[in-house]
Amino acid sequence: MSNHSSATEFCLLGFPGSKQLHHILFATFFFFYSVTLMGNMVIIVIVCVDKRLQSPMYFFLGHLSALEILITSIIIPVMLQGLLHPGMQTISLAGCVTQLFLYLAVGTTEFALLGAMAVDRYVAVCKPLRYNIIMSSHTCIWVVIVSWVFGFLSEIWPVYATFQLTFCKSNVLDHFYCDRGQLLKLSCDDSLFTEFILFLMAIFIIIGSLIPTIASYTYIISTILKIPTASGRRKAFSTCASHFTFVVIGYGSCLFLYVKPNQTQAAEYNKIVSLLISVVTPFLNPFIFTLRNDKVKEALRDSVKHCYQLFKD
Repeated sequence: MSNHSSATEFCLLGFPGSKQLHHILFATFFFFYSVTLMGNMVIIVIVCVDKRLQSPMYFFLGHLSALEILITSIIIPVMLQGLLHPGMQTISLAGCVTQLFLYLAVGTTEFALLGAMAVDRYVAVCKPLRYNIIMSSHTCIWVVIVSWVFGFLSEIWPVYATFQLTFCKSNVLDHFYCDRGQLLKLSCDDSLFTEFILFLMAIFIIIGSLIPTIASYTYIISTILKIPTASGRRKAFSTCASHFTFVVIGYGSCLFLYVKPNQTQAAEYNKIVSLLISVVTPFLNPFIFTLRNDKVKEALRDSVKHCYQLFKD
């Protein structure tokens, strides 16, 4: 790379270690990816076909599962390819732009949807008599459309601003995908202002969707504590437990990764948190929403029985 030119392709360092370690990592991540795809696809299918799951909560859950499939499919196939082939993996500038944009857009859409799901749980617990009126099918469809549109439109400028920088220090990214923090490290321009604006946008997106979540759960907990019986409190909280668990894992990871003024944190730290977001969380999603939800477990059992009867006949 010359000192006054910008990169036309990037090299991904991926994971350090021996060839044997890479094969172990490949098998591990391939297992995670396969389970993620199958688990989230099962959720989407049963939400679509089972009449007991035709409610706003499961409508949102179906879209959340679709987002989890997308976010893991944007990252893991490229990572698996890098683990199979020794040496650095190259990705074109266009490929890098596309990967970063889709990753951030899908992630932003997921935050917007998680905020909407929190409000849905608030209405279900705190205003049950008005639930069907407030959370009508028309409202839910519009909430999902706005979440998707906001997610993709809001990331156009951040990605554009990132790739307007000149990458003349190197074209080697110490990561397994086109990470924005690592891209900013390669810039020979003064990226301080860009980093500050990206920080403010991360605050707006993550904290902005976290505020309705915190407010909703404050009212939910307050309402649940007023229920006189222990069984009643347990039943009320069980409707929110899955979403609450997912929120803690998802927001916790992203707050560590994105909401900080310095976007160019240590590569190893960055890789670990990125694995949590793109591999571990999508993998856990089907388990969180099935093992802690009686309706989903019942629908799954009935679906398995139905499939067994079909094959038996």
